[in-house]
Amino acid sequence: MKTAASVTLPMSTYRSRTRPPERLRFGAANDAPMPDGEIFTSRDGSRLSIRPIHPDDVAALQRGFAQLQPDEVRMRFLHTLTELPDQLAQRLCNLDPEQELAYVLVGPADTTEPEIHGVARAYIDPTTDSAEFALIVQRRFTGQGLGSRLLNKVIASCRHRGVHEIWGDVLTENHAMLELCDEFGFRRESVFHDASLTRVRLAL
Repeated sequence: MKTAASVTLPMSTYRSRTRPPERLRFGAANDAPMPDGEIFTSRDGSRLSIRPIHPDDVAALQRGFAQLQPDEVRMRFLHTLTELPDQLAQRLCNLDPEQELAYVLVGPADTTEPEIHGVARAYIDPTTDSAEFALIVQRRFTGQGLGSRLLNKVIASCRHRGVHEIWGDVLTENHAMLELCDEFGFRRESVFHDASLTRVRLAL
């Protein structure tokens, strides 16, 4: 799978005395509604949809995680994780609309029990006007531009909500993700405390 930085847990935040309240500076996730998602046909003929993640996607998210190989999990979460616990899955599907956004790649016919084939998310830090992002696409759907679609959706949503920069930490060995970020114009930086990581940044 193509993967990027992990945002499974929120960053530490604080409110600056010189900044207006977060809700006045950033729009919520429903500022750009997409009730039915973006439906399209992939290069292999699959009918797919990109839509916001739902609170009831927990089981689908866990099913998708169970299909991952250990190296894919490490690429996404940057550490070993043998299962996606209920509490974490709930956390990933129940967002703070003021500071988080996430989109899932699903089949449009998957209505009762959707199968999640990819996820892109961002966590907005109101103290820096920046957002940390993460991206994953199931291996059988790679090479079709779906990672680009998901990343473009996150970038557009962050820009719409007034975010000035999007960034992520990527394993240096994750060449596919780094090349995808290059295509979008991200710049690469070294992570001084961890040579295994490369930080990517994009000004919006």
